[in-house]
Amino acid sequence: MPVCGSLDVRLMRTLHILLEECSVSRTADILGQSQPTVSLTLKRLRAIANDPLLVRSGNHLVLTRRGNELRKRVGGILKDIEESFGERPEFDPSLTERRFQIIADNCLGMLMVPPILSRLRSLAAHATFDICATSAIMDLGHALAEGGVDLAIGNTPYPPETLRTVQLFQTEIACVVNARHPLARRRQIGMEEYLTLSHLSPSPREAAPYSPIDGKLRVLGLSRHVAVSVPEYALVPHVLAQTDLVFTTGRPFAEQLAQMMPFSVLEAPPELGTMTFHLLWHERVGQDPANLWLRRTIRGFSSEIKSVMLALHGTTPSLGMPDLVATS
Repeated sequence: MPVCGSLDVRLMRTLHILLEECSVSRTADILGQSQPTVSLTLKRLRAIANDPLLVRSGNHLVLTRRGNELRKRVGGILKDIEESFGERPEFDPSLTERRFQIIADNCLGMLMVPPILSRLRSLAAHATFDICATSAIMDLGHALAEGGVDLAIGNTPYPPETLRTVQLFQTEIACVVNARHPLARRRQIGMEEYLTLSHLSPSPREAAPYSPIDGKLRVLGLSRHVAVSVPEYALVPHVLAQTDLVFTTGRPFAEQLAQMMPFSVLEAPPELGTMTFHLLWHERVGQDPANLWLRRTIRGFSSEIKSVMLALHGTTPSLGMPDLVATS
């Protein structure tokens, strides 16, 4: 223990040169130091190692058994330190076989995830990409901090302060009902009436803080009656078609549902504001080359998002700021 506590990288480098050169004068020349300085360093190293390390044999210095053992080991240790703290190799997505785990809100499923995955696969064909829903992760901050998840694309209105975030885009919020619903011919619904209705949610009660709707209602001191929750968005249109429930979501997904089945889309109460989608990650991977590539690739997807929104309802979302202004 005292040996480890007394050695630093500078001493180890001097030790390595001394053991390789077996000469105080040549070591001094290599290091650009005076011979007396190197001699004092050798004296200190001998004390730390509790061994002379180099001894005289005629006009030369030769290694002791202990010195020879250290010569073989110290060089490897210094090489490991150099490689660990030296310049990072560039990340090449075309060569990586890394497994990426991404959390993505279910409402992004049909709109964004397929084209994003198509882009990622075209750039990193040998990588593996696992997508799971936010609702399946009860503690988003913990999941990203622990390293099980690389990145999240979420619409929680108040991202955990422990995470780094950058806004991807914003979209209007809309309500969807089936064609037989009493509200089907309405253009908009007010908050007072909204709170009297029975709602369908893709988020379990435990995940309410992450819900863009229930999270905002909670801040307003309000709550709605979620009569039915389902585990995935794929069930939403089928449940909605056979019930009197109201489903609240981002307008692009609402419009897509209305194209699939006979649903009506209403403007949500204005108090709900807009739905914002964020890219979220933990600071521990902030400078990781692979994670940087992943974030930049998804951020570069903005033009495709615009095209999808425009095709769906003739408007484009409000896009977020570049990654360099991300806040914690």
